[in-house]
Amino acid sequence: MAKQGINVASQCRELINEIQSGQFKPVYLLMGEEAYYPDLVCQAIIDNCIDEFSKDFNETICYGADVTAEQVISAARQFPMMADRVLVVVREAQLMKTLEQLSLYCEDPLDSTVLVILMHGASADKRKSLYKSALKIGAVVDSQPVRDYEIPSWISSYYESRGLRIDPDAAALLGESVGSNLSTIVLETDKLLKALPEGTTRITAADIEKNVGISRQFTVFELNKAISTRNAPKALKIAAHIGNGARFAMPAAVSAMFNEFSRILRYGTLLQSNPYPSQDDKAKALPGVNPYFYRDYDQAARNYPVPKAMRIISLLCEYDYLGKGGDGGNIDPGELLVELTAKILSI
Repeated sequence: MAKQGINVASQCRELINEIQSGQFKPVYLLMGEEAYYPDLVCQAIIDNCIDEFSKDFNETICYGADVTAEQVISAARQFPMMADRVLVVVREAQLMKTLEQLSLYCEDPLDSTVLVILMHGASADKRKSLYKSALKIGAVVDSQPVRDYEIPSWISSYYESRGLRIDPDAAALLGESVGSNLSTIVLETDKLLKALPEGTTRITAADIEKNVGISRQFTVFELNKAISTRNAPKALKIAAHIGNGARFAMPAAVSAMFNEFSRILRYGTLLQSNPYPSQDDKAKALPGVNPYFYRDYDQAARNYPVPKAMRIISLLCEYDYLGKGGDGGNIDPGELLVELTAKILSI
């Protein structure tokens, strides 16, 4: 998981613990491209801020496209009725034309009001007053996407937080199947647990394959593995199968291969300077990689030493361009993947 991702996760855990114990900030600015953490904190506030019997009088939930800053401030200036506090939540706040004017309220908030400004896929301008004042008097969650190559690590951490253990290859398979949207991963996990026997605590690749609907035999993860071990027949078979898939996208496949060979290059560079690296050294060279896979990189680095890894990365850049329609070519994406795989194996 990205360092920034770990910080946001930790921050949100602390905020939710405070919220569940009845401690609230006057203002929460929840924003960023990745909606999972802002939504998580927002829902915790809604669940804990106002007693159910007094929500009708003291809770206002509105949408940015439907309100002005003046209306939100007016609601936030109300005093609670037979309750300790007032809650005002602005969802999709990035759609407010007068969003920045909420800084006027943040300069002098009511102690009895909790204002939640929830932005989806967008962030407040950090140079302007709203962000600065919210940061000063309240809490700001800035949730950025977890990088693709860090998703398996995020999945493992998430499962651990739920008292579950997921095998490293299962985490990689789930990540490849559902992508990098954290909310989708959580949703698929909930569906998976409903399908598994009650009391299941360990998730295997077979569980993912059976219940999420992906064949681990034909994934980019397995393609990278076959290429890394120089298993040409298997690699070409997988490439042909993936390329014929209805959902196949050449840029996504090249991106995953680029990430893999970038790791091989970093690891190979480490081995050049230190043939017997420690676990900490390996972790620095292979960020986001489960130690379970370190031995795979030992073999990959032998098969593709630094000069070869550099040539392959250059080749991947070329095919990324071609896969996005560069040079005006009209080559079938599946054929491009097989061609790319064959060229890598020949280096």
